[in-house]
Amino acid sequence: MDYDYDEDEDSNGTYDYSPEHSVCDKEAVRSFAGVFLPVIYALALVVGLAGNALVVVVYASKLRLRTLTDVCILNLAISDLLLLLTLPFWTADAVHGWMLGTAACKITSFLYSMNFSCGMLMLACISVDRYRAVAHNAAGRSGPRVRRQWLVVCVVLWVTASFLGLPELIFSTVKHSHHRMACTAVYPHSMARPAKAALELMEVILRFLLPFVVMVVCYCWVWRALSRAAGVRRERKWRALRVLLAVVAVFLLTQLPYNVVKLCRAMDILYMLVTDCEVSKALDRAVQVTESLALAHACINPLLYAFIGSSFRGHVLKAAKHLDSAWGDTRDTRRSRRWRSLSTRARRHNPSLVQRTRTPAPSPFKTQNISLFL
Repeated sequence: MDYDYDEDEDSNGTYDYSPEHSVCDKEAVRSFAGVFLPVIYALALVVGLAGNALVVVVYASKLRLRTLTDVCILNLAISDLLLLLTLPFWTADAVHGWMLGTAACKITSFLYSMNFSCGMLMLACISVDRYRAVAHNAAGRSGPRVRRQWLVVCVVLWVTASFLGLPELIFSTVKHSHHRMACTAVYPHSMARPAKAALELMEVILRFLLPFVVMVVCYCWVWRALSRAAGVRRERKWRALRVLLAVVAVFLLTQLPYNVVKLCRAMDILYMLVTDCEVSKALDRAVQVTESLALAHACINPLLYAFIGSSFRGHVLKAAKHLDSAWGDTRDTRRSRRWRSLSTRARRHNPSLVQRTRTPAPSPFKTQNISLFL
């Protein structure tokens, strides 16, 4: 997660500022990271593991995933779990320095970068599939050919994310820095500045700009299709709109600050814009704070993409009922009745869970597709 683009420069260490060669001591930055990052990472780990683990258990227990969105949500939860599992290592690095060797440094850095990228790409894929489901009635198609297409899509996304993580696997190493070891990416002197700046810009484009543009375009078309759909109550349309706005707003609020800082850092690498020690330290702290904010998306994803959906809530109820009956606890018949009551109320509140017998209004939009958002 730390970057070092010259053997003589450390992103959390000491910089030389020409022409007077005044030294900028980054000890305050390291002290801030040693206090701030462990607290944030511990909170993210607890909340994120609980939410994403529940998503994986519920979706993995389904014999068949009905849509590409289901497949992507499952893969999103897996990538978020793998991302969150690297946080204890970065916490130890921030407090005590890196103590696990070069191989562990490379693998941890690769997993962090790959799964961060994979999560962003999965969000873009979900928005495309939701657009296809609503605008082109593509929901519910799950034949062998369609399932092979899902597999190809997921493989392509994981391979692309792995490609984005390769620089971390290649260049990450353990380096002695200011009386302790640090896991950081060290680029050869001949390619240091161009390579680091190019990597920063590529990450901004593929991790932020591309997913954001895809999400905005697809969800605008989704809302256009919903607004024109017959047979859908106004309150359901507005609830779907609120969900779409929440998805885009959360993505923007969590990812935009970090990517703005990354752009500033890329410009500084190319043109050496930062010549003041305090500005340099402020930029380092901004990286730590905004990257922690970006990680919050891994904790919020289960709420936005799974828990908010009526189908997911229905599957949770079914899974709970299945576990209750499997335990065979005859003493708790009231608990079974309670689950049946909850399930009945869920069906009444979410008509998408009840088999429809009425003939839908003639429209290119299937009203049950709105359950993707509710």
